[in-house]
Amino acid sequence: MKHLVTGVAVVLALFLAPCGVLAGDLGTADEARAMLDRAVAALKQDKDAAIAKFNRPDGGFRDRDLYVFCATPDGNTVAHPTHVGTNLKQLKDKRGMPFGAEMFEVAEEGKVREVTYMWPKPGGDEPVEKVTYVTRVADLVCGVGYYK
Repeated sequence: MKHLVTGVAVVLALFLAPCGVLAGDLGTADEARAMLDRAVAALKQDKDAAIAKFNRPDGGFRDRDLYVFCATPDGNTVAHPTHVGTNLKQLKDKRGMPFGAEMFEVAEEGKVREVTYMWPKPGGDEPVEKVTYVTRVADLVCGVGYYK
């Protein structure tokens, strides 16, 4: 019986790993909020150095599916693992909801707000609920999101 349970666990792990749904593969709400708090502190200390760290895989601001992004007032994304140069204000989720524009509407210096939208998990195609914590730091709108 022990070998059967172990075998089933191994098969499930191999089957589900590419889908990104194994426990521990995704960041939590608390981890996303903590990363955003660290990012805000880094930006206040040295904006240019912080943005450089956010954009480096080894910069200390990436953990599994969690990462920091920031955009300028015109929407230009200056920090993101893969979308630097994208206009955040123009992004819509898979239902057509303009979540990028909403991030700019709700972001406020010294406060953290939530924006919820539908987005595929890493390695997936099917959109699921994602919540992003957003704030404004000087002239930047920055955030960190997690999947529900």
